[in-house]
Amino acid sequence: MDAIAVINAGSSSIKFAVYDTRSKLLQRMLAGSIRDLGASPRFIANNGAGDVLETKAWEEGASLSHEDAMAFLLETLPALMQGHRVCAVGHRVVHGGERYTSPVRVDADILRELETLIPLAPLHQPHNLALIRTLLETEPGLPQIACFDTAFHHTMSPVERAFALPRDITEHGVRRYGFHGLSYEYIASVMVLRDPALSARVVVLHLGNGASMCAMQGGSSVATTMGFTALDGLPMGTRCGSLDPGVVLYLMAELQMNDRQIQELLYHRSGLLGVSGISSDMRTLEASDAPGAKEAIDLFVHSIKRHLGALAATLGGLDGIVFTAGIGENSALVRERVCRDAAWLGIELDDAANRTGASRITTASSAVSAWIIPTDEEAVIAKHTQRMITDT
Repeated sequence: MDAIAVINAGSSSIKFAVYDTRSKLLQRMLAGSIRDLGASPRFIANNGAGDVLETKAWEEGASLSHEDAMAFLLETLPALMQGHRVCAVGHRVVHGGERYTSPVRVDADILRELETLIPLAPLHQPHNLALIRTLLETEPGLPQIACFDTAFHHTMSPVERAFALPRDITEHGVRRYGFHGLSYEYIASVMVLRDPALSARVVVLHLGNGASMCAMQGGSSVATTMGFTALDGLPMGTRCGSLDPGVVLYLMAELQMNDRQIQELLYHRSGLLGVSGISSDMRTLEASDAPGAKEAIDLFVHSIKRHLGALAATLGGLDGIVFTAGIGENSALVRERVCRDAAWLGIELDDAANRTGASRITTASSAVSAWIIPTDEEAVIAKHTQRMITDT
């Protein structure tokens, strides 16, 4: 029993990684994913050096449930692990509510409690928990550690967490939680290695299909763009981002939409997809000449500009920004436009560095530095899992 497995379940994918516990640095020896579960799933597994070990593509139009995908992994991965055996599994769980601000070993009672949070993260929480439930049933003695995306933001001040609602509502846990915390935790742990100034006032931009921004001071969360749910803040792949609550009332009263229809609209038919009418994928939009594609990109960048100004004000100034996640790490266009819009904050873009995806993308004379740092949520989960099983 010398390996830790990490499971990161998304709305339509499962990412996994396996780490050798014999190394203090938790050497990654296997990683991969099953993507596009809802239509034509694809599996890939790589070794620690990134070499492809095995692939599989299901037939066109086929679909897998998260439970089916997990069963496939349980059947397939042991043969790729070269005799290593898993001693614990760490899971990304999007919402920990008010109670869970640090990792926890999950049993049936905790699982039931986490299920009550499904309405707060309906895209992810059900799938996170379904995989835990599967392993509780098939491997009841195997330690499973839940690591929460909300936990990193528990350092936000009470006023930053609060909504201006009556206490009889807020006492039910209606407050800002924030998400993408495992990604932010990783970035906070490595960014000072790039530049000691990043230990001060930094805004990290986690820009992917789900997108948010986090203001950090001393590596701790001060404010973030997501709130009670993962709908808030920036427009995303298919999610709307910040929305006047009156719009929801209008949808109910005037368009006669029920709660399920509204949920479908705000989570699945809005964001880049809804505005463009083409795609939720930034790569597709950047390659398109359609007016809707340009409008979607413009709205995305404009929202980042507004939130960056607000987060810088919350910090009382800015020393650096960090781009991470799929769009942040790969879209030179989005990074360029964000940095150009933030020139008033003291950001001076280095065009060549940005185009080539260098680590630092601002000039040496830039008063505020900008960086690209790939995130690694799985590494954070593995470390928490190792600590939990070692401490117990």
